[in-house]
Amino acid sequence: MTINLEQKGLSYIVKEYDLFFIDIWGVVHNGIKLYPDAINVLDKLNYLNKDYILLTNAPRPNSTVINFLMKMGLANAHCNKVYTSGQAALNFLSKMCKNSKFYHIGPPRDFDLFFSFKENKVENINDCNFLLCTGLFDEYFDDLSYYKNLLKNRKNIKMICTNPDLIVDRGEEREYCAGTIAKIFEEVGGEVEYYGKPYPLIYRSSAEIKNKKILCIGDNLNTDIRGANLQNFSSLFISSGIHKNETDLNLSIKNYNVKVDYLQSFLKW
Repeated sequence: MTINLEQKGLSYIVKEYDLFFIDIWGVVHNGIKLYPDAINVLDKLNYLNKDYILLTNAPRPNSTVINFLMKMGLANAHCNKVYTSGQAALNFLSKMCKNSKFYHIGPPRDFDLFFSFKENKVENINDCNFLLCTGLFDEYFDDLSYYKNLLKNRKNIKMICTNPDLIVDRGEEREYCAGTIAKIFEEVGGEVEYYGKPYPLIYRSSAEIKNKKILCIGDNLNTDIRGANLQNFSSLFISSGIHKNETDLNLSIKNYNVKVDYLQSFLKW
């Protein structure tokens, strides 16, 4: 049974948990501005000395996302809690890329993910040992047929996907993410290795989770809530995020085959 915390707030259950995994995009901000009520929650957690991680499927190192959040106005005390899917991937790629060539699928701004091994990047997809997907090319940001053609004969090599999200809302604009390209690759028979929610590695990499009662807070049923379910963590679903245009949330939850323990429209204390 899902408990609605719209009136009672997170404060109603906060004492029950030792660790909070809190999604960033869609919960703490909308891609353009911070949500004051969510920031108040972070302040309260700090005041109560509660442990939390700002866990995001961003295909960038921690430092890049921290700089972005600081420009938005997020305090240092909160920025220090950031952990990204890009960082989880980078820890692996730094070892893998010593002797492997890769072809990058994503915008040039994601270069910081592979800056330390940039000499292993190739310009021709036929010359690579694996594919590194951080997103979509700027010139093909909404043309999925381009990626179907690009990938249809590449199933003999592996793709590393640094953001399992399918879509994200930047303000009122909806954008495709790396997860959409990864799904296209899987549809043509390719193998994908994912870094980020809902996959287990990112939780273990970002915090000590053993013997802790954990609550995952997020707006994405397929990543945040599914990740909580797979790890046997509790979940708080923020309905104003990526699923905001879906009129029947109960049907959406059923269609994604996930369990939601708590519900709020926006994260509030």
